[in-house]
Amino acid sequence: MNISFSNRDAVSGILKIQVIKEDYIEQVEAGLRDYRRKVDLPGFRKGMAPKGMINKIYGKHVLVEEINKLVSDNLFKYIQEHKLDIVGEPLPNKTEQKEISFDGEGDFEFYFDLALSPDIHVELTKDDKLTYYQVEIDDSMIDEQIKLYQNTFGTYEFNAEDVEEKDVVNGIVHELENGIPKEGGLVVTETVVIPQYIRDEEEKHKFIGAKKGSVLVFNPRKAYAGEEDKISIFLKVEKADAAAFTADCSFEIEEITRYKAAALDRELFDRVLGENVVSDENTFRKKVREFISEQYAPRSDSRFLSDIRTLLLSKAINVVFADDILKRWLLERDEPPLVTEDNIEEEYPKIAETLKFQLIRDSFIEKNEIKVENEDIFEVTRRIVKANLVRHGMYSVNDDLVLEYMKNFQKDETTMRNIITQAMENKFMDWLKGVITLDIQHVTPNEFLELVQAEEPAQSAQ
Repeated sequence: MNISFSNRDAVSGILKIQVIKEDYIEQVEAGLRDYRRKVDLPGFRKGMAPKGMINKIYGKHVLVEEINKLVSDNLFKYIQEHKLDIVGEPLPNKTEQKEISFDGEGDFEFYFDLALSPDIHVELTKDDKLTYYQVEIDDSMIDEQIKLYQNTFGTYEFNAEDVEEKDVVNGIVHELENGIPKEGGLVVTETVVIPQYIRDEEEKHKFIGAKKGSVLVFNPRKAYAGEEDKISIFLKVEKADAAAFTADCSFEIEEITRYKAAALDRELFDRVLGENVVSDENTFRKKVREFISEQYAPRSDSRFLSDIRTLLLSKAINVVFADDILKRWLLERDEPPLVTEDNIEEEYPKIAETLKFQLIRDSFIEKNEIKVENEDIFEVTRRIVKANLVRHGMYSVNDDLVLEYMKNFQKDETTMRNIITQAMENKFMDWLKGVITLDIQHVTPNEFLELVQAEEPAQSAQ
């Protein structure tokens, strides 16, 4: 077998593979012997069919299979051994490649187009200056988060004596006519009112302060501003019937249920942070501040990475790709389908920019020997697990349980690849922050949100 590579230009070339009979004949004969042992042919015992018949039926299939395997193995072996840094995958050449017939054993030639990674010459110094937006956590945000904790860990108080705006009020409804229950009129048992959601203020205030056991008169249509879905739920009727219902009703209050927020005390501190982590409100507030800061840090990093991407691409305007080969690769790859014939001209420039940034980033990582250690992977996994638990309302989780969840993450290869990628991105950003000049700007959460929203239309237009 003879393999050679010739450059078409600085970022592409043609790889030629010449296969002679001696390269594959033994594998083909072994494959046919294997078929002879396994196949059942009518009129012959298993493994006893004539060799000539096996060759006639399966010879071409085995020949194609073995040559394809031989070519594929040696193609990638050559690329690896000769350190050809390719982009995408090798593609069959459409100009040099002649039509191949596998009707007989002989010599074959295969030609492949390779897109090569361009040379990257991008430098960063302290002269490069970028803004890093650091979100300032103020007391109002801490108060809001603590209030969320208090509501999350609150309790229900049953049999309250009088109604407050956020209470759940259970009772019996009677349709009225001339101020008294209508004969044959609508009666609804075990229905619920939450005054907070009554639209009309006058109707709402009929409930506020009402005592358990009292009967009040109100109008459902007026109370819910004619919203048929809410009226139908309250009266337990179809929407069409709710649309036609205009009568006043009596409401006998049977039960008042009140949700009571948790007190800001040691019990709440333990439930949020874990037992005996903090013992006083000031320390608790400091921990809450740290927690909120942790939530904003990835967003600041994401914005910073976006700005780094813009900076690096501006320094690499002369970096080019073998566009014709890469477009073919994008169109011919099995999955995931990134482009179609209809949108490739529109989408390709964005894909090429992403690819360019990845190559620049990888060149910095390789040149500066930036590596992900086990502790980096551990820390990223821990953060993801804890964030997932918080989203499910599990604020205080001991370390042993976190480790168990982390073990489950490690069983999934795709998840672990994503975690390693994230860990490398973190290390890359940490390295960048030490190489360029950072202009740290302190912003409020609203200011940061405005920055991000202003950036999104610009990105979508690219």
